[in-house]
Amino acid sequence: MIKKLRGGNMQNENHNEILNEDFKIVQQNVSEFQDDFKLSKSGFDTTMPGHTTNHPQNMVLRQQPRTVRSEGSGISLPADVRLEMGLMLDDHLCALNVALHQYTKHHWLTEGAESFLSLHHLLDEHIDVTQDHIDRVGERVARLGVVPTAHPVTQHELSYIKHEVEGRYTMRDFLRNDLEHEIKIQHMLRKTIARAHELKDFGTVQVLEEVLLKREDLGYHLWSVLEDDSLVRGMKHFFDGNNDISKTRPINPRIQ
Repeated sequence: MIKKLRGGNMQNENHNEILNEDFKIVQQNVSEFQDDFKLSKSGFDTTMPGHTTNHPQNMVLRQQPRTVRSEGSGISLPADVRLEMGLMLDDHLCALNVALHQYTKHHWLTEGAESFLSLHHLLDEHIDVTQDHIDRVGERVARLGVVPTAHPVTQHELSYIKHEVEGRYTMRDFLRNDLEHEIKIQHMLRKTIARAHELKDFGTVQVLEEVLLKREDLGYHLWSVLEDDSLVRGMKHFFDGNNDISKTRPINPRIQ
């Protein structure tokens, strides 16, 4: 359904498919996605958040951030291959942390007939899966001899997905933003898997193929929830101008 365009964008192949408004918004945002890895970001950078501090430093520096050990990683791949793969993986690590924070916010703010229980548990599952993927990817970065990014502000700066703006929005807005994240993460994982095959880094291939398969499951969950079908009555009464939102009247109008 989603394919890569020249210049690193993606679009929906089937223009005749009827999509609801949420899917149209996701499709539009994904079509504008710039799928670039930050391979030039290696070592200390005074302009990068999290790379400088005003506090006295009493630590012994052994390796700069997002750099690779020339020897001693224990993995028989050239240092340049380990660095390239490590930087791509670190970008995924940053993106997964952004996704985790957004999922956590949505988990806290679930409400409504379909959200308070079912979506609360669904998002709880997505959080658990994402935490596991963060650990797997971070471990692979370290095993390749690269220093993974851990500072939360630095992670957001390096991430190819960005957290939604602060505030409470509708549950459909929340899930739509999460779906957009998942589609972008899947696309970037496929790019790294393809590159890892070229460089014969089959360990990274195995790690990311397992992660990708599960991210596709998460995306499918979100897509299915956003489909135009429901077991509850429509929400038109919120917007019909009759001022009959439940907080302004008893749930049963006959109850006085």
